[in-house]
Amino acid sequence: MNPSPLKVGIIGCGNISNAYFTGLRIFDVVEVVAAADLVFERAEAKAKEHGVRPSSIEDLLADKSVDIVINLTVPKVHATVNLAILAAKKHAYVEKPFALDLAEGRKVIELAHSSGLRVGCAPDTFLGGGIQTARKLIDEGAIGEPIGAVANMAGHGPEGWHPDPEFFYQIGGGPMLDMGPYYLTALVNLLGPIRRATGSARASFAERVVGSGAKQGTRIKVEIPTHYAGVFDFASGPVAALNMSFDVWSHNLPIIEIYGTEGTLRVPDPNNFGGIVEVRGAQEKEWRVIPLTHSDQVSRGIGAADMATAIHNNRPHRASGELAYHVLEAMLAVELASQRGAHVILESTVAKPKALPIGLPLGKLDA
Repeated sequence: MNPSPLKVGIIGCGNISNAYFTGLRIFDVVEVVAAADLVFERAEAKAKEHGVRPSSIEDLLADKSVDIVINLTVPKVHATVNLAILAAKKHAYVEKPFALDLAEGRKVIELAHSSGLRVGCAPDTFLGGGIQTARKLIDEGAIGEPIGAVANMAGHGPEGWHPDPEFFYQIGGGPMLDMGPYYLTALVNLLGPIRRATGSARASFAERVVGSGAKQGTRIKVEIPTHYAGVFDFASGPVAALNMSFDVWSHNLPIIEIYGTEGTLRVPDPNNFGGIVEVRGAQEKEWRVIPLTHSDQVSRGIGAADMATAIHNNRPHRASGELAYHVLEAMLAVELASQRGAHVILESTVAKPKALPIGLPLGKLDA
């Protein structure tokens, strides 16, 4: 007999919320019942669009029928809102980044532990068919022992298309905290925890200009680095190079490649749930496309649904606060290393999330 679905409320009705409202529908372990936002009219519009009830943030947190709150607020208040959710005796699931600094991230995890509650965090794209297929290949030894990796995200920033891009260039934004979680979470899922990090960071342009929408022509002051080159030593041995940039007009870099003693694995874009997985063995002359072993029809929300399933079955959830905190520490370490001119040893560690089983029906997760 299937357990009753856990009731979900969403705080933050901005650009990303539609992906959660629609992505969670395929999972019968959760039911989205309410939408809240600082601007109540936004909550009303989103609630009407998706057939849920509008709510103030205060009323949502006070609602005893709500089990999980998904936090889609701006990065600078992620930790503050998570603490409020946990204080209201609800499980919290937050968009990336987990926090802006380690101290506030630790407060969230400590409160969750002391309260017997769960905290989860995006990205959950590593649970999609593309990266889960890559994980299976590595676990099965398809490229031998992993010895190195590269990961690259390089473009010229979101101000050309995003309707409200200022926060990307304020504290808590930038390519590392905005996009780095996708790439580093994927790498930790594939290779395990990171032991130390180093790198360099810079801001290349003092201002940005909004390129579209109502704010077109508005000038944005850049407050954070916008180009990062990082190096990460993994506890299991591999060394990975990571480039994250909002300063690049064009490039021909691989998205993610894993190098092993017996071959190379091309991993698809970790910002998506599917993609093409390719392998080339040591003696092979051509790349082989590997059929996906897991579904690529899932979308944002699978991490929260996995957390709900884990709550029902008393097992660890995969897109955990501990994983997000470890990735946060690794990301912050690059800028810290740039300032110090040295390696930074990470204090945190985390187990690789358990791989998803093959053959799960769409909308179901393992017990």
